[in-house]
Parts: sequence; C-alpha cells; structure tokens
Amino acid sequence: MKVLNYTATAILVVLVFYLLDVGQSLILPFVIAIALWYLINTLSVAFQKVTLGSFKFPPRVCLLASILSFLFVVWALISFLSGSLNGVLEVVPTYQKNLIIRLENMPFIDMALLSEQSLMTTVGNWIDLPAYAASVATSFASILASGGLILIYILFLFLEQGKFDQKITALFSEGGTESGARNIISRIRDDIQKYISIKMFTSTVTGSLSYIILMFLEVDFAGVWGLLIFLLNFIPTVGSIVATIFPALIALAQSDGYSLFLFVLAGIGACQILIGNILEPRMMGSSFNLSPIVILLNLALWGTIWGIIGMLLCVPFLIILTIVLSHFPNTRAIAIMLSSDGKLRVPLDSSLENFSFSAPNSTLIGSQETKDSE
Repeated sequence: MKVLNYTATAILVVLVFYLLDVGQSLILPFVIAIALWYLINTLSVAFQKVTLGSFKFPPRVCLLASILSFLFVVWALISFLSGSLNGVLEVVPTYQKNLIIRLENMPFIDMALLSEQSLMTTVGNWIDLPAYAASVATSFASILASGGLILIYILFLFLEQGKFDQKITALFSEGGTESGARNIISRIRDDIQKYISIKMFTSTVTGSLSYIILMFLEVDFAGVWGLLIFLLNFIPTVGSIVATIFPALIALAQSDGYSLFLFVLAGIGACQILIGNILEPRMMGSSFNLSPIVILLNLALWGTIWGIIGMLLCVPFLIILTIVLSHFPNTRAIAIMLSSDGKLRVPLDSSLENFSFSAPNSTLIGSQETKDSE
C-alpha cells in the first residue's frame, strides 16, 4: 500500500511541475502578482509602524502610500531601463570581441596549446555576453508584456484579501485544525517577511556599494550593472558568483589592459564576501535552516521551469514547502531532509495529525456569520 502511495505522490509531483511548465504564460503572471501583492502589504505594515508622537497613520492611508511607492519604483525602473538597455545592447557585441582579444593575450594562456578557433568557440559558449543580455532583456520585456494581466490579478487580490480570514475559519473550524492552519500561515508570513527584508537590505547595500565602486573606476553603464547586481543577489549562491564575475568581465572587455579587471574583481568580490558570507548569515542566523545542496537543486529546478523569475522565487517556495511539510507527521521526514541539520522548529505534538478540510454548506456559513454579527 505504501508503494502505491509513494508512486501516486511521485506521479502527482511530476504532473504538477509539467503543468507549471506548460501553463507558464498563465500561472507565472499570477505568481508574480501574488509576490508583488505581498510586498505591497509588507510595506504597508512597515508604514503603520511609523508614528508621529502618539499619532499613527490609518491602515488605509498606509496601504495607499505603499501602492503609490510601488508604482513610483516601477515607473523609475522602467524609465531607467528604457534609457539604458538600448545602449547596453548596442555595445555588448563590441564587448564580446574585445573580451576574446583580452583572453587571447593573457600571459598565462599558452596559445600553442589552444587554437584560435577553439578559444573563440569556448568563449562564445561559456561567456556569450550578447546572449545573456538578450535573455535578461527578454525576461523584462515578458514581464512588461504581462503587466496588464499582473495588475488585474493584484487588483482582485486586494479585493479578496479582506475575506481571507473568513475563508480560513470556514475551511478549518469544523475539523478542529483552525489553530494549526493559522500557525502555518503565520510561520510562512513571518519567515518570508524576514527573508525578503534581509535580502532586500543586503542586496541594496551590495548593489549600492558595487555601483559606487564601478562609478569610481569609470566602468561603462555602472548604474545598469549596479541594478543587475542588486537583482542577482536574490538568486542564492549562483547569483553572488555571477554578480562578481560579470562586472569584472565587462571591465576586462572595456579596458585595454587587465588592471581595471583586477580592481573590479577585487572590489565587487570583497563586497560579496563581506555582505554575503558575514553580514547576511549573521542577520538570518538559523531561522530558515535549509540545506545548501537542496537550495542549489531547487534553484536548478525552478530555473529550468520559469527561468530567471523562477530563480528569484525559488527560496520563498522552498521556505513555504518546508514549513507546510514540517506540520504533518507523514511528511515530516521530507522536511527533515530539506533542512540543514535535521532539526525542525515545529514540535511533533504540534503537527496537524488529524488535518482535514471541512466544506460547510452555505446555510451553515450563513448561520455562523449571523451569530458572529450578533
């Protein structure tokens, strides 16, 4: 019987990921809308904590300020990128040619062992700057093309969010698992809010310092590379590596020698090490307790399914999955495997052993709402 259950679960998982891949054009805008809706609400909560003496801003005013801030940031990004991307795309082919020339002339490369054609092929396959730039531009263009659909999703999420609490009560109250369900939701909210807050802070610091270094060293399009470094730092492990190597390669392609390349590599690398390996782990501590190898596998999986957007969302997805699995006795073993040290923050006696959905009919819901109003 267990073999059949495991087989059915495996088939279901494969089917889910197949549908996520096939239905990307419909599902991905909705997922982006949920992420943006959550960020707007998180910013609104932050605004509510701002006080002027004993005066606190009303929640609706804070929500409006959060929405306006979000729209301003989106407008600023679109304006900045629309004025810079065309210039970057025009100069990238030149950078590619210069990069090949710089690598050919490096003193530690023995050209007697490497033919010119093999080196150009290797560089073209592994360091294809035009392809990378086109991929990033295509991703942004795809998001902008789905902007209308994303805004519609966000609008309906805001219209529905006032009823989420009632739906949770209606679903779980009769099964006696409402407190457990609310505990899961609270854990997910707190952990993702902490993760996003820390990553936003560390990525902003890293991107800002990188921009200052690139501006000081007079690297072309320093603002674009600073913004790209900011975004790449949301991608675990791989993002930090790419955010260090990529600006250095741009500096190598831009300059005639190798000094600018070494200065950029050392400066950006020092920022990544100090912030990514010292500051960020201290701020996060052991809150999430995720296995590094699982994070990398998860990164590869979501990168294959949804590309760059999947890479940006892979850690929040893994946090949600681990929290949910840790609350069920039958899936705690999977949560333990996903963790870094095998220790879960959810005690076994607090898991949802008899978890079940209850779908009361409309009469019961109406009578319950009547009692609540009375």
